[in-house]
Amino acid sequence: MSPQHFLWDVAGKVATITLNRPARKNPLTFDSYAELRDTFRALNDMADVKAVVITGAGGNFCSGGDVHEIIGPLTQMDAHGLRKFTRMTGDLVRAMRACPQPIIAAVDGVCAGAGAIMAMASDLRLSSPTSKTAFLFSRVGLSGADMGACAMLPRIIGHGRAAELLFTGRAMSAEEGHAWGFYNRLTDNVLADAQVLAGDLANGPSFAHSMTKRQLDAEWHVSIETALDLEAEAQAVCMETNDFRRAYEAIAAKRSPEFEGD
Repeated sequence: MSPQHFLWDVAGKVATITLNRPARKNPLTFDSYAELRDTFRALNDMADVKAVVITGAGGNFCSGGDVHEIIGPLTQMDAHGLRKFTRMTGDLVRAMRACPQPIIAAVDGVCAGAGAIMAMASDLRLSSPTSKTAFLFSRVGLSGADMGACAMLPRIIGHGRAAELLFTGRAMSAEEGHAWGFYNRLTDNVLADAQVLAGDLANGPSFAHSMTKRQLDAEWHVSIETALDLEAEAQAVCMETNDFRRAYEAIAAKRSPEFEGD
């Protein structure tokens, strides 16, 4: 795979996506949005990749949509063009949530706008202690209802905190993000630690991890009674896998299981 708008590296079972426009703090363009969407869709067929890290080059994660290459042109579009764009950006989040691999965002420096959304849409988020995360859509006259933020952010940090960030567009400090549950961990070695965590997940039961990811999303919308039925079926499917049998045999033999994802 040779993307044109970001760096792509696979080491072992972990793919790392690096947004790579460091001079501009890694903003997105129409083309990079689309290529990221297509890449996350393609991960459905990449059986050798078991976990994904997304990060940015040059000490920043992503500054959002490029002012000159996205925001300016949007002011000149007709209604059809605007809706085509907003649906495409939403499709990036759909693709991130639909791919079976756990996604870890390794966040440093600026994480704003669509960058904050990509961090939010990841499954786990690690941050440096100095990062600043801002859902700054209101700063450019737009709604905080962008790319699923009004649905997903309250589920991560709570309604009141999400409302404050989406109404004001102010930056959330790394310490706030950690205390509120947006960031799983603060670390001075954010990319290295994210890749270690991704490696740990990649060496685990990848089929079961994909099932966990799917159910975390599916069960947002259902009652506890329905969730219990869904999880009963999901877990029964996992119990039919070779990884489950391998785990039993390893534990019975007093050794660590080695998972193969089948």
